[in-house]
Amino acid sequence: CSVLGLLATACASKPKTEQAAEPAKKVLVLYYSVTNTTKQMAEYIQQKTGADIEAITPANAYSSDYGELIKRSQEEIQGNILPELKPFAHNVADYDIIFLGYPLWFGTYAQPVKTLLASGVLNGKTVVPFCTSGSSGVKQSMNDLRSDYPAIQVADCVGVRSSLMNTMPAAVDRVLINLGLIEGQNEALADYSAQQAPTAEETEIFNAAISTYPMMNGTTAVSVGSRTTSLGTDYKFVGEANGAKMDIYVTKENSGAAPYFTAVDR
Repeated sequence: CSVLGLLATACASKPKTEQAAEPAKKVLVLYYSVTNTTKQMAEYIQQKTGADIEAITPANAYSSDYGELIKRSQEEIQGNILPELKPFAHNVADYDIIFLGYPLWFGTYAQPVKTLLASGVLNGKTVVPFCTSGSSGVKQSMNDLRSDYPAIQVADCVGVRSSLMNTMPAAVDRVLINLGLIEGQNEALADYSAQQAPTAEETEIFNAAISTYPMMNGTTAVSVGSRTTSLGTDYKFVGEANGAKMDIYVTKENSGAAPYFTAVDR
């Protein structure tokens, strides 16, 4: 028997000839994208799984101008305004697993995705979130999804910085393998080790990872935990700047490539 994320069930022990085949799970990739970065991630998931795919399309499209987009989204968030969406071509109710993609706006899922969630159409479904961002981590959007929509079974989110889309396939493949949707060696990620004072080498890794991101100027590493993966070593640093602390995630691959930071949770 197979294990499929939050839908996992234990198989009864009985002769092979008596075991009924598990029905195939119907999978749909729904995504909202402005700059096509999230679209790229959605299309990769569709190509790897053979799932159906559809864009979440606002009836009144958002401007591609960053300033205009921010202004409108702020007004909608402050006014609790849910943008109207165009009808879907697919019947969402027919699917068991929904991959839900979105860019992070102000640390959480974009407003058009909130419209979809608030409609209740995903209630009772298993939702696998995936997102792209400039630097924000997935923590806030995951907390928001689970607290605001308890009727949805929310799997762990996979997030990728827009500037690190070259790392996206490996991150997505790990999730798809662990869900049993594609073949491969299952890799359950370990917890980070306990936070401790960084060594000189770890401090060097931290400084190299944030050096190309101006918004991290003046940030120092206070403590660090780590874990080993098939790709290399992941670090969870606690950084501090101007008295404010934040979690900064850094990866150093076995390939010898320069370390890079993957997300920051403030």
